[in-house]
Amino acid sequence: MSSPVEVTDSTFEEMVIKAQQPVLVDFWAEWCGPCKMIAPVLEDLAKELEGKLTIGKLDVDENQSTAMAYGVFSIPTLLLFKDGEPVERIVGFQPKPQLLSRLEPHLG
Repeated sequence: MSSPVEVTDSTFEEMVIKAQQPVLVDFWAEWCGPCKMIAPVLEDLAKELEGKLTIGKLDVDENQSTAMAYGVFSIPTLLLFKDGEPVERIVGFQPKPQLLSRLEPHLG
């Protein structure tokens, strides 16, 4: 069973940029209400899409340089990386069906 993995400024390159499969990075913070709302959705997707997609969680309070490098100004922001490049940006809470419809075209 897969679940979201913690990503930090120091592990971002290895875990996201050099990843063999697409990685959805959840830029979040402990105090963020919508971040807490989307967390169970991401847990479900991590299990459902195991082998096709990795889900990473990056705490913006502890990892500000990566958040700034990708222009993350509001959270939650979900960035989908494929072949080391961001290919999709989703800002704010999204119900699971809408989230899936944004991700699936990139998971071929």
